[in-house]
Amino acid sequence: MRLTLHTDYALRVLIHLGVHTSRRVSIREIAQAYRISENHLVKVVHRLGQGGFVTTVRGRGGGLELARPASEINVGAVVRFTEDDMTLVDCEGRNSTDGRPCVLSPACVLRGVLGDALGAFLAVLDRYTLADLLTGREAALLGLSVPEN
Repeated sequence: MRLTLHTDYALRVLIHLGVHTSRRVSIREIAQAYRISENHLVKVVHRLGQGGFVTTVRGRGGGLELARPASEINVGAVVRFTEDDMTLVDCEGRNSTDGRPCVLSPACVLRGVLGDALGAFLAVLDRYTLADLLTGREAALLGLSVPEN
């Protein structure tokens, strides 16, 4: 299982906001901290806003903040929301050149095994909240003090 760059950036945005709970943060600040594209972050932040993970405030004094406490933001929920397709194999042929399903589909056991693996992966992520990811080490790596409260 490999997460998309979109999900990677979404988690970074949430971690950054979790480190800065006492103030609003700009997209530019996050982009500079992680050395990633502001344009891409705009799309990521928009999606996180749609999911109710972040709140955006426009204008003077505006910026981003967590929509709810870090302890209420489940990592598994973020991953499910930001990943467009978590299918591990294309048994139905949606992405094949001829559009036909795999010839093994009617008797394949692999699909169930991979489904179980994906379920286990998500179950582990479901055990963690954003608060669990905020150890203070990420703040130190970004040259910041420990998480603000």
